[in-house]
Amino acid sequence: MSEELKTIKELADELGVNKQNVQYHIKSLPNKERLKNEKGIILLTIDEQNFIRAKILKISTDKVLADKVSTDKISTDKVLADKVSTDKVSTDKVSTDKVSTDKENNFLIEKIKIQEEQIRDLKEQRRNGKEQLDIKDSQIAQMQNLLDQQQRLALQDKKLLEEYKSEINELKSLKMPQEDKKENQSQEEVQTIKKQMEALNDKIKGQEQLNNQVSKKWYQFWK
Repeated sequence: MSEELKTIKELADELGVNKQNVQYHIKSLPNKERLKNEKGIILLTIDEQNFIRAKILKISTDKVLADKVSTDKISTDKVLADKVSTDKVSTDKVSTDKVSTDKENNFLIEKIKIQEEQIRDLKEQRRNGKEQLDIKDSQIAQMQNLLDQQQRLALQDKKLLEEYKSEINELKSLKMPQEDKKENQSQEEVQTIKKQMEALNDKIKGQEQLNNQVSKKWYQFWK
């Protein structure tokens, strides 16, 4: 069965009322012919369901007022009924046409209200979706900035490491002091070379630690 079509029982179960309650409100529908399935069971369209649903949900709040009004109205209705009965024959057709028109107008008004509520819901969903897209765009831009920053740091690190390696190679290529020089002078030059090599090694270690910190920050961002 189509999801849009419902039987009287299905709609009654959904609204928590009995079938007679739904059948009563079906009389208020402007169109007299009902859709039926292959078993001859009446099927209600989505517009008919919405009309009846609005009527039943509203009736619970109107019933208290209606009970009070009906008590005061009985005596007045009796007097009017006696007078109306004498003129009823000539006015039956006009009254029938007016009731039919009123039903159609009420049906259209209820349908318009339901459509307006649906439009408001769609606008709200669209606004929420746009806000989520804006957040995603901001996150993507932030990730792109971090990626660019990491790439720049990687290039700088590579350049520095190459410079450090070049300096080390130059120091290694230096000739050791000749034997004919004084022993103290030779020792001092050797110590100087060792200190320079140690300083370069410290720079390399420091740069590697900086790279590790940047990598950790990047990992935590993606985590």
